[in-house]
Amino acid sequence: MTRFTMMLAGVPFAVEANYDTTERFASEYLTDQAPRFTVSVTADDLAQERRMSEEEDRREGIPVRRFSDNYLETLALYRALSAPMLDYDAVVFHGSVVALDGKAYLFTAPSGTGKTTHTRLWLDNIPGSYVLNGDKPLLRVTEDGVFACGTPWRGKERYGVNEMLPLDAICLLERAETNTIRPIGAAEAVDALLRQTNMQRDAAGMVKTLSILDRIASAVRLYRLRCNMDGEAALVCRDGIVI
Repeated sequence: MTRFTMMLAGVPFAVEANYDTTERFASEYLTDQAPRFTVSVTADDLAQERRMSEEEDRREGIPVRRFSDNYLETLALYRALSAPMLDYDAVVFHGSVVALDGKAYLFTAPSGTGKTTHTRLWLDNIPGSYVLNGDKPLLRVTEDGVFACGTPWRGKERYGVNEMLPLDAICLLERAETNTIRPIGAAEAVDALLRQTNMQRDAAGMVKTLSILDRIASAVRLYRLRCNMDGEAALVCRDGIVI
C-alpha cells in the first residue's frame, strides 16, 4: 500500500493505492497540501474494471485485452474520485479540451466519432493551440466561472498539461461530409453531456451531477459541430466559437 496526495481542479485529496506505479502515473499532480478527502482502490474495484474492460471489448468485437492490475488501478482511481469531487462542483468528463489564447474549448462525442482527430486538426492548422486534456478533463464550476482542468487521464496519445483554464465553449461533434457549426441551447445539450460523465449509481450522486451540468450548460456557450476529417473542419470550428 502506498499513500500520496494529488491536486486536481484545485482540490487536494489523498490516494491509498496498491501500486507505486499509480503514484508515478499521477506525478505531475502531486501536492504537499492537506487533503480534503481520501480515496482508495480495492481488489473488488480492480476486478470490476477488468470485467468492464472485457465487456467493452466483446461489444466492439475485438479480442479481449488482458490489462495489468497496475493499469486497472489508474482507471479505478478516476471512478473512485468522481463521487467526492461532486461536493466541489466538479465532474470527470469524457472529451478533448483544446486551449487557445488562455481559454479552453471542449469537444465531446461518443467514442469513435473523431474527437482525437479533430483535436489534431486544431494542432496542425491553428497556431498557438495546444491540448489541455485529450480524454478525461475535470470540469469545475466556481464563483469565477467554469474551468476545464487537466488530469493524468489523457488518452492513448497522452495529450495534456496540468492547467486550469476558463471553459469558453463546448462543441458536440458529429461526423458529416461538410463542415457546419451552429449554436445550441442547454436543453439540446444536457442529455449528451450527461452521457459523457462518469455516471453515479446513487440518486444523490445523480442529482449532484445533473445540477453541475445544468450550471455548466447555462454558463458556457454550446455548439453542434458537424465535421469531416479535413483541416477546414478546425478552421470552421474556430471561426464559429472563438470570439
